[in-house]
Amino acid sequence: MSLDYSPSEILKNAWSLVCTRLFFPGARLIRRPVYLRGKRGFSFGPGFTTGYRCRIEVFNPREGVKLQVGKNCKLGDNVHLVASQKVTLGDDCLLSSHIFISDTNHGTVDSDPRISPDARELTTAPVEIGSRVWLGEGVCVLPGARIGDGCIIGAHSVVTGEIPANCVAVGAPARVVRRYNFQTMKMERV
Repeated sequence: MSLDYSPSEILKNAWSLVCTRLFFPGARLIRRPVYLRGKRGFSFGPGFTTGYRCRIEVFNPREGVKLQVGKNCKLGDNVHLVASQKVTLGDDCLLSSHIFISDTNHGTVDSDPRISPDARELTTAPVEIGSRVWLGEGVCVLPGARIGDGCIIGAHSVVTGEIPANCVAVGAPARVVRRYNFQTMKMERV
């Protein structure tokens, strides 16, 4: 696949590459602008790449690494990652644009509605995303979600629970619709 960039895109990528080498050694390319809060609590493997306007937030980073991204992971534009307790992405993950992944909620469904959401106590549950996972455009992964290795999550799906390895899941909440059969070497309907 050939990518024909405009001259302005070539300059923007060149500047991003210089900044990547200076501020994110080991990453492949961190496109600017990028918003990063709590860098101390964030780790990534070699080959990490982001699109434009990614937002990465780690709360209380002095408590250790809370957001861990494996090697060769690629984030599209406008990806928002939030970690208060623990968020992990395995190796070789591909995240399309406009994705939200968080281990944190402002309260629960039982919270007092008279209290402003930003004044409610934060609740957290770890998020685990396996290796070789592809998240489609606009996917939302909520606290406590677990996605197994080799999964595909369809566009605009909302993952709230566990998706077993080697499956395709779609919807809100996301449900498994296909599972890989290692005997036939095909994705089959569930």
